[in-house]
This record gives sequence, C-alpha cells and structure tokens, in this order.
Amino acid sequence: MPVTVVRFNLVEPEATPASLSARYKAAVEMAAYADDRGITTVQTEEHHGVANNWLPSPFAFAGAVFGATRHIAVTVSAVIGPLHDPLRLAEDVAVLDLLSGGRLVTVAGIGYRPEEYALFDVDWKRRGRLQDELLETVLKAWSGEEFSYRGRTVRVTPRPFSDPHPLLLVGGSSKAAARRAARLGLPFFPSAHLPELEAYYKERLTEYGTEGWTMMPAAETPLLHVSEDPDRTWAEHGRHFLHEARTYASWQSGDIRSAVKSAATTVDELRAEGVYRVLTPDACVALGLDNYVLHPLSGGMPVDEGWRSLHLFCENVLPRLDALKG
Repeated sequence: MPVTVVRFNLVEPEATPASLSARYKAAVEMAAYADDRGITTVQTEEHHGVANNWLPSPFAFAGAVFGATRHIAVTVSAVIGPLHDPLRLAEDVAVLDLLSGGRLVTVAGIGYRPEEYALFDVDWKRRGRLQDELLETVLKAWSGEEFSYRGRTVRVTPRPFSDPHPLLLVGGSSKAAARRAARLGLPFFPSAHLPELEAYYKERLTEYGTEGWTMMPAAETPLLHVSEDPDRTWAEHGRHFLHEARTYASWQSGDIRSAVKSAATTVDELRAEGVYRVLTPDACVALGLDNYVLHPLSGGMPVDEGWRSLHLFCENVLPRLDALKG
C-alpha cells in the first residue's frame, strides 16, 4: 500500500476570523475522516507573518488532530528550529508524543525566510549554531535526566512516550544539514529528491560512527487534487493552486531546492508543469506512486471543494490502491 498523505497549511487569503475558524475546524474533521479510511499521515508546516494566513503553529494543530483521531500520524515538515525555545519545544513534543501514543513526526529545518527571524528577533546569521543547540538540547531533555543548559542544570519532564525519543528528523537541502543529522545520529529529510546529498549524508555517518537513514521525496512528488472534471476544477479553482505556487516561489532563492518548487506564473503554465495535478480517480490510481500527497485546501481552496477531493480519493482511489497491493 502506498504512503498516503493529506497536507494542510490552512492558507486563506483575505480570510475573516469566522472563515478561518471554519477552515481550521474543517481540516480537523477532514483528518478524522481520513483516519477512519486508512490514510497514513497528516502533514503540516510552519510559517510566520504571512499575509495569506499560513499556519504558524503546527504543534497546536497537531494536538487538535490527535484529539480527533486514533491511528493517523502527523508530520510537522518542517518546524523552524531556531525560532523555538529548546526547552519549550522539548516539552511540547513530549506532550504530543504522550497524547498521540507516538504518532508525531517532527522534521526540524532552519527555514529560508529572514523575515521570520526578524519577527521573533532571532539572529539570521546564527541560525546554524542555534539549530545545533536546539537539536542537542531536545535529545538531552527527552532523557528525563538532569543536564547542563546555558550554564545551569535543568531537567525536563515529562518523558515522552516513544523510546528512546520521539521521531525527529533533520530537514534541509544543504551539506550542513546532512552533516548535522549525521553527527547527531538523526535521520535526514532532504527537501527534494537529492541522491547526491543522501550519499554525502551516508559518508558522514561513517565518518562520525553514527547510524541513521534517509526519508527523501521521490523524483516525482506531485500535489494532488481529485476531481470528476479536472477541466472544470482548473477553470474554477486554478487560482488557488497558483496562489500557493507563487507564494512559495517568492520565498525561494536559486539555491533553495524543494520538491514542490514551481516556476509557473499563470494557471495554464502551472497545469502544464505538473507540480500541482488535478486528476480523475482513474488517473490518480494509474499514477502508480509510492507516495500520494493530497492537498485538499490548497491556497485557500473552498472547503466544499476540498471535501469533494478528499471524498473522491478515499472512496474511489484508496480502495483500488489497496486492491492493487493484494
């Protein structure tokens, strides 16, 4: 059975508090529906101070999802490590790990938007050192034992549910990120399909004498929306996909590598490019992917259209993927 993911970033340009509240509640209801039908993972993420209301608090959202579900994992991909207090992050992740019975997956990156660092008065130039401190601190904190932190002795409680600690991956597309993961013996999550970086990570594991593994996006990892009439969906809702694609593109400089990076400037270009795909259930099954990433509320997509996509995937695609496995 392929890995199946429902992604939420809760973007809604021009939102009112009431409309955004309805979107948040719908996302939790969608997660519960997906959980009942065997979807593997909810994926969410973190960005701050964005005009289109991009989700800034992925762990709060994860807690709501865990409260509404029994089996589904939540992957935070990624938390911007240097923006967080290490001890508070260790506590928050431990509580969510206990609440969920070990269903939280955290990918820690350093981000790529100086504006977010400025918002929290964190020195952009120190982000690498801050990330090192954060990762080293949470690993010590989750032991439940006393340790030295910034010149004083501290102890963080409670201990997490997962042994030896909650699943924590180091994300990024740089050699520095790969080295950091290898040095700490943590798994590595490249932000795109980067086999050469995976090879570099494995070399560093050998150098440091540590163990780890890679969770890398496939060479083709489209964001999917399921529709009985893709032409209608592109005509009526293509602007939502384009809004998200253009937002991402505005943040990413030439050296940023991402599995969902788009160069499109029009809806037609975006459709031809294939990063965002609107497919019939039959076409979705025919993709034959190892990972299916559904993005039902992309770029401010109306909630009812998001539900249509999720229903079609769960009722018309997922059972057929399971049958193919059998």
